[in-house]
Amino acid sequence: MDNPGQTRSSHQPHHLLLTPDTFVRTTLPGMKNASAIVHIGPALGARFTEYSVEFESNGELGPASAQRFLYVIEGAIVLETDGKRHELCPRGYAYLGQGLAHRLVGKQKGRMAVIEKQYLPVDGVIAPRLLVSSEDAIKSHPLDEDLDLQVKCLLPDDCQFDFAVNTMVYQPGAALSMVEMHVMEHGLLMIEGGGIYRLGDSWYPVKAGDFIWMGPWCPQWFGAIGKTPAKYLIYKDWNRHPLTSQAR
Repeated sequence: MDNPGQTRSSHQPHHLLLTPDTFVRTTLPGMKNASAIVHIGPALGARFTEYSVEFESNGELGPASAQRFLYVIEGAIVLETDGKRHELCPRGYAYLGQGLAHRLVGKQKGRMAVIEKQYLPVDGVIAPRLLVSSEDAIKSHPLDEDLDLQVKCLLPDDCQFDFAVNTMVYQPGAALSMVEMHVMEHGLLMIEGGGIYRLGDSWYPVKAGDFIWMGPWCPQWFGAIGKTPAKYLIYKDWNRHPLTSQAR
């Protein structure tokens, strides 16, 4: 232990930084030859749950009672649903609608991010069922016309979906153009590189492997630092009226 009692992790009223040195692994119902690192959930006031899954070969993730989004970081995952078999490799992802029966098996040792949330229905809107794709198939666009800050929207911007998941890539030195404060909450997993994140009145060095939760109206800003691009996977609640989104 190099620095006993020291960590970059921080738990504040409106945000959380969780770094790998503080990760605690657990198993969830239905898991086989796999472990979960729960990053955020209702116990801390979040309206969604996000965790990482580490698979051994032939490891399995159990069923979900809520809608589920998967993003493969390492290895290969086999998704079986509706009588079909989909292989998800790094940067592959899937959306599974609430109540959709499915099976997830690690084809080899690997790791993926999982987001789960109870679906908020809207009158006249049909709930989404299944989407399987790859980040490589999604066209990126600049944020605020900054070509050094590219966004890929992994889910359609459609009222069928009550949340959004994007990847954002910052070239070295690129940064958000403003400090954001808004009603949406975020779950953010650093995938590559690193930089500095402002959360509330605190400033944190962050790097690949870190997880951040931002509650509603938490002041937030990020700038990439280093010689390689910084990339993260980010969740936000979306396409619902604030009064509806608060109903749980």
